[in-house]
Amino acid sequence: MADSILIIGGGLAGTEAAWQAAEAGIHVQLFEMRPRQATPAHETDRLAELVCSNSLGSNLVNKAPGLLKAELRGLGSLILTCAQATAVPAGSSLSVDRQSFAEAVTNHIESHPNIELIREEVTAVPNTPAIIASGPLTSAALTGELQKLSGQDYLYFYDAVSPIVAVETIDMTIAFRQSRYDEGEQSDGDYINCPMTEAEYDRFCAALVAAETISLKQFEREDPKFFEGCMPVEVLAKRGRKALAFGPMRPVGLIDPRSGKRPYAVVQLRQDNLAGSLYNMVGFQTNLKWGQQKQVLRLIPGLANAEFLRYGMLHRNTYINAPRLLHPSLQYRNRADLLFAGQITGVEGYMGNAGTGLVAGINAARLLKGENPVIFPTNTMLGALCHYVSHAGPRDFQPMKANFGLFPPPPGKTGKSDRYWWYTERALTAMRRFAREYGLNYDRVAAEEGLNRHNAA
Repeated sequence: MADSILIIGGGLAGTEAAWQAAEAGIHVQLFEMRPRQATPAHETDRLAELVCSNSLGSNLVNKAPGLLKAELRGLGSLILTCAQATAVPAGSSLSVDRQSFAEAVTNHIESHPNIELIREEVTAVPNTPAIIASGPLTSAALTGELQKLSGQDYLYFYDAVSPIVAVETIDMTIAFRQSRYDEGEQSDGDYINCPMTEAEYDRFCAALVAAETISLKQFEREDPKFFEGCMPVEVLAKRGRKALAFGPMRPVGLIDPRSGKRPYAVVQLRQDNLAGSLYNMVGFQTNLKWGQQKQVLRLIPGLANAEFLRYGMLHRNTYINAPRLLHPSLQYRNRADLLFAGQITGVEGYMGNAGTGLVAGINAARLLKGENPVIFPTNTMLGALCHYVSHAGPRDFQPMKANFGLFPPPPGKTGKSDRYWWYTERALTAMRRFAREYGLNYDRVAAEEGLNRHNAA
């Protein structure tokens, strides 16, 4: 039927997209292959099953995850509603009872009159209006079809991501900007370099080797391709004292301006976002526990007080090269009625997945009603995420979670706390005006609760 859409994937993004489209009066066919077709990570047949942490991040509205929640709360997110209803004590963070949360989402989806839940695997890209939200463990059959659709060069199977640092927290009295030999495509100053003496290098490697790692899942241990091309730095360090110095930490072509000499070793950081506020650690994929990463990585000269906006991780992941393939509306560039949502677009974090599902669901409904899709403002967290995955550099595109580094800095110099509140106030004001302009359902009171408490104080 003309007012029907097919959604592939019953995770956070797929269920959120289904709910938003159904609430707009669209008939939804939501396909989830479990339990008929199992995945290596899921344990139940419940929708929106959380396979990693049970934490959805900070609830504080002046934190990036909290701001994203505030925006989604105002827009009527199903995932956030169910999370709040099944929350467990977690201080200022939102954590849930996994089973209760998944059951709540499943019950909402199964009871909605406009949603038809179909427990079957989809093995081909639909030629009717559709949203693909199949997640990082997309089945082999559908993965093959996505390769045909986008071209194999545009479908990625990355097992590793490197830590990302807020550039303003790097000590530039120690670190310096320089590219190796100042040659090639890199212009002078494209990289930030953290130099090490031999003693500093030995201390760092010792801590790296001694640190605790995350236990790999069975399917990751058995997958012969798991470490292919993404050797964790701690594994490399165990191969020999100089393995890192001759690998990702090689200092060739670099001169430390403080000494006028080549460092013994160096950690390079490369710009990661358009605003230049985020830098990733080149070649520093790691499987260390996050608390261990925080301690060990701060032994690197220049990063003693660094703010890590994303820690390194290793996991099986499937995502498209969204900057080449998607509009910020999450529509496929070559097919307006095909949208993508969730981790397959290159967003990270539970609420980021749900947020892109919300955007795809809203836009799918608008398209089927003959309305133009909406592009959320880039000064909102939801809009900034959609802008990142559709505008980042396609050559080195890697997944991203909600963080304030996606925003351009405010005018003038402000402290971190004031800056974060400025971002928050601007984002919620922009979202309120945007929702009013495009006729979106928006609960201002729910969205701005945390902001109002701050202003009252």
